[in-house]
Amino acid sequence: MAGQFIAQNRSLMSLLDVRIEQIYDGHDLRLGIHSGNAVGAIPLVSPSTARPDYGLVVQPRFPWAGIGPMLSEMGWRVAPTPLRLPLLRRSERRVPPWVLSSMILLRLKTLLDSLDRRFEITTELRSAPRGSVQWTSYANRSLPRANFLSMPCTFPDLRDDRLLKGAIRHAVERQLRALGSQREQGAFIHTLIEAAEQLLRRVQSVPPYMPSPVTLGAWMQRPMRTEPFVNGLQAIEWTVEERGLAGLSDLEGIPWALPMDRFFEAWVETVFRLIAVRTGGKIRAGRKRETVHPLTWEPPYLGSQKSLVPDLWIEWATTTLIVDAKYKRHWEELQRRTWINVEEEIREHHRNDLLQVLAYANLPRTPRVIACLVYPCSAHDWRSLGERQRLIHRAELTTGARSISLWLTAVPMATTLEPIAQRLAACLRPLTA
Repeated sequence: MAGQFIAQNRSLMSLLDVRIEQIYDGHDLRLGIHSGNAVGAIPLVSPSTARPDYGLVVQPRFPWAGIGPMLSEMGWRVAPTPLRLPLLRRSERRVPPWVLSSMILLRLKTLLDSLDRRFEITTELRSAPRGSVQWTSYANRSLPRANFLSMPCTFPDLRDDRLLKGAIRHAVERQLRALGSQREQGAFIHTLIEAAEQLLRRVQSVPPYMPSPVTLGAWMQRPMRTEPFVNGLQAIEWTVEERGLAGLSDLEGIPWALPMDRFFEAWVETVFRLIAVRTGGKIRAGRKRETVHPLTWEPPYLGSQKSLVPDLWIEWATTTLIVDAKYKRHWEELQRRTWINVEEEIREHHRNDLLQVLAYANLPRTPRVIACLVYPCSAHDWRSLGERQRLIHRAELTTGARSISLWLTAVPMATTLEPIAQRLAACLRPLTA
């Protein structure tokens, strides 16, 4: 049964970067589940019923305030990815509705952008014959009233899919009502509301239409359906059935996944954007492809990596700060053990991190360059390091007239932005003035 359970769920667990193994100690058989760098919730198939009777919820390795409060602090930089899997029997109450609304609105916009016009059989009154004229109706209704130029005609007309656009309007209006009750969550809610209102203006020419499960099933069976079309229909279905993201409460929910390395990079970007505002720096983000530096190979077809892309690049008049966020446990290992006692695998990975950020340090042209590696840590460790003035570990490299500083630091995910940005900004101000 254990072997069958592993075989049936191996592909599902790979979606969350989870691996599973059997552990037998001579008396009991246990299943060892090892998480990777993703969080989320997925259904698991029972070996006895062959149905998704179980669920697996993966939380971050480092403590956080919950995905809802974290995304509330960060705005709209990253979002969970819904998975096309059977629903779980539980939902995450700490995931606010706007998290799903952001994904639904994006899918509805993509669906609306990709809608093709189609021929529909239309009946309307026309002043000139077109298609098939309903002569009996014309003789009984139009002629007695002397409406000689009012001919009922039936003909194929190239139009937008009115029913589908009506379903989109219904979904957008429902999302708008839900977002209206969450305005106090932050300014980004107003951005979502504005995006929803723009979508609503595009479908105002059709009446709202709430599709039945049969209608949604028929649309899903259309030939030549594209990925944006399927994703958009799924968003309409979630809205009609009032689904939420799966997690830890008692409601049915949608399976989802979120790579924690991308999430941590977005969190670090949020911290350093606040620091840039406070210190007058100009910030660019690798997430937006603003920090790309191409590598030119000769001949081009023999090259490997095509560019260097630092996570963050903050520039002042005489100083450039390059930030590389790493969702790894290296920082806490280095705090608890000396370098010689750290596992060889961690030391090797840390060396690679150092070489990577030092390669980025060759790109700026300012006299002073700070190359900074940022790791996650717990809120307790962060406060303790702050009290002992050990939040930043520094090393200096001097090459000619240029000075390169190497910084190692950590930021927690269970603390608000203000104290984190305040401490780091205080360390940067003397170097950027």
